[in-house]
Amino acid sequence: MSTNTNTNAEATYLASGDPALSEYFPAWVNNLADDVTIEGSAMNGAVQGADAVRSIVKYIRSLYEDQEFKFAGPYGENGFLEDYTARVNGEPIGNVVLANYRPRSTLLLLSRLIGEHFAGTPYGEHFAHSGD
Repeated sequence: MSTNTNTNAEATYLASGDPALSEYFPAWVNNLADDVTIEGSAMNGAVQGADAVRSIVKYIRSLYEDQEFKFAGPYGENGFLEDYTARVNGEPIGNVVLANYRPRSTLLLLSRLIGEHFAGTPYGEHFAHSGD
């Protein structure tokens, strides 16, 4: 059994996006069902409702610097997939929608920033707080 020990391999969240997707905007953000939910690795639990989900997603997107999509399109019979990288306060982060952020250090930074922004709202409690 062989183990790959290549320490020079680049993390997937550092890879560049597809130039053909440079103008991509996730149209699904403006077309959410009333009972849609959001949950992911940056939060605890789930938040339901189109306005709440849209608000959270749009705020997350506002934190991104240099967002680059590697893939966005249909996946399977009824699915849709996005794979992208970005920076949050200069730190790299990658995500495969449905919320598969990496690395953990930037994920926690992102979760704290979202938690601070939504502090005092019903969904603020789902995100990390300073000191977590």
